[in-house]
Amino acid sequence: MEITAELVKTLRAKTDAGMMDCKKALKETGGDLEAAVAYLRQKGLAVASKRADRTTSEGAIWAAISPDHKSGTLMEVNCETDFVAKTPAFCELGARLTEHLAAVALQTVDELLTQPCPHDPKLSVTDYLNETIAKTGEAIRIRHFTRYQGDLVVAYIHHGSKIGVMLELSGGTTAPEAQAAAKDLAMQVAATSPVAVGREEISPELIAKEKAIYEAQAKDSGKPENIIEKMVVGRLEKFYKEVCLAEQTFVKNPDLTVTQFLKEVGAKLGGKDLKIKRFTRYQVGAE
Repeated sequence: MEITAELVKTLRAKTDAGMMDCKKALKETGGDLEAAVAYLRQKGLAVASKRADRTTSEGAIWAAISPDHKSGTLMEVNCETDFVAKTPAFCELGARLTEHLAAVALQTVDELLTQPCPHDPKLSVTDYLNETIAKTGEAIRIRHFTRYQGDLVVAYIHHGSKIGVMLELSGGTTAPEAQAAAKDLAMQVAATSPVAVGREEISPELIAKEKAIYEAQAKDSGKPENIIEKMVVGRLEKFYKEVCLAEQTFVKNPDLTVTQFLKEVGAKLGGKDLKIKRFTRYQVGAE
């Protein structure tokens, strides 16, 4: 059977594969369009298998927030190079899967991989992932995702999509002023990388580690034991103010802490008790 340009064009429209790949697939399958589609999918599986052990330290982060700001999803997908992270095929994959996750109640990446493909229910997400691997020629991994549902959920994706934050405020309002405040705090999380909302959430192991460092530093100063104890307490307080979002200085107004900022916003909204319930911060390639 003659492999016409029109047939190649049709196969490209169906699979978004390269022209030469489409032509070869049609030749291998005698011009059978559906068989050629299957052939290209098998090629995707082969490429994925070859690339499985490659390091994927680049990638991007996506977020999808519901129109009512009551729920949201944050997801990181990794690839091998920054070049591929900017390609239409990779960007489309991330955007489609994030939107899909926002609409379904999944908990793990393994669950997501078995889902029907968002734009083609005949395929699974694994099939779609393998097709994208075939197109880009790189290993691609869905690293992780987080879903929130609550009073007010916002997200912030930093320029370049290398850092993403999702944050939830409690307080029973989704007023524009509350949304703006939450977005400001999500941007602060992106910039300052706190480890917790409040000090009660910090692990005892991390506190013990920091305390041991401060004690060693204080002892080196040669100060008396009672002074050393005060120095350690003081340095721990400074540590809490640096790593606890609620205790940080509000970046947009250094005269206020984040907690004080939220109290001001809540007062303007008729006495709403706005509090940070939780946040998630993803950074491409970070542990």
